[in-house]
Amino acid sequence: MDIKSMYLAEIEQWMKEHGQPAFRAKQVFQWMHQKYVASTEDMSNLPKALRAQMDEEGFVHIEAEMSQESKSDGTIKFLYRLSDGQMIETVFMRHNYGNSVCISSQAGCRMGCRFCASTIGGLVRNLTASEMLEQIYATSRITGERISHVVVMGTGEPLDNYENLIRFLRLLIDENGYNLSARNITVSSCGIVPRIHDLAKEDIPITFALSLHAPTDEERKELMPVAHQYTLAETLDACREYFRQTGRRVTFEYSLVKGKNDTEEQARKLAKLLAGMNCHVNLIPINPVEEREYERSDSDSVEKFKSTLAKYHINATIRKSMGSDIDAACGQLRRKYAFHHQEDSHAF
Repeated sequence: MDIKSMYLAEIEQWMKEHGQPAFRAKQVFQWMHQKYVASTEDMSNLPKALRAQMDEEGFVHIEAEMSQESKSDGTIKFLYRLSDGQMIETVFMRHNYGNSVCISSQAGCRMGCRFCASTIGGLVRNLTASEMLEQIYATSRITGERISHVVVMGTGEPLDNYENLIRFLRLLIDENGYNLSARNITVSSCGIVPRIHDLAKEDIPITFALSLHAPTDEERKELMPVAHQYTLAETLDACREYFRQTGRRVTFEYSLVKGKNDTEEQARKLAKLLAGMNCHVNLIPINPVEEREYERSDSDSVEKFKSTLAKYHINATIRKSMGSDIDAACGQLRRKYAFHHQEDSHAF
């Protein structure tokens, strides 16, 4: 395991095994998670021999291959290169309450949601805890700004990379390291039911967001292959259990697709489905993807959908579209980069 993915206690054990005093562990932990150094060379108070040993273990850092900045709101989309050449996307957003980043949890995705660019090409591999952390740290290094909110909603299905996700979360909230409040972290999933139950027992009170996208099993199956494996009833039971265990209300992400899931009748069905739950609905007009036929719902349909939910006392907001003038949909920048480089390689 690379050293940036280790818990403090594991680094202490590593120091012991390498004949180093225990106090070195905390120094290393702070260099990595408080000062976000990109290299062991920057750890100026450590012996050179120790730094060399850490490099042998594997000191993960990522490089920005390219970025796009929105002229309208300052949102920046980064395409980061991993050590094996894989590319992942990270989005930096400025809000009135602080800075947030949306990070990826996998290179590619195997969930197959019909309207999503991330899943085209399937799953390449899981990201390690350090590669997830580095998306936050590298973004801080580049922008010079601290990140106050983290959303695991980029490329990949976080609960399909469960062990690395939990390690990432525990490292991110560690008071000896980055020390981010768990309440400022949101993890979004398409709904791997057994893992939602596992997450509820972890004692990490993050916000859990379920990608719902349809009010019936049949309509959901058309958009999301995971719906063939888990019914809405058992998925929502898992969400209720999450609320019981953590006291954190669940967010339901609902991407509005023109003519597919955006009618007033579907809004009524959704309200009935969620009746009595302590939840919030986040309405998201989709970003169209070239390779998909789905279109964004028009603003009138979006407003009607929201007002119908309100009639039935379901709390809903329309997500503000940030970075709409750049490749905002998850996976689009990565796909575009891969396509152009494939074209370049064919040119020689």
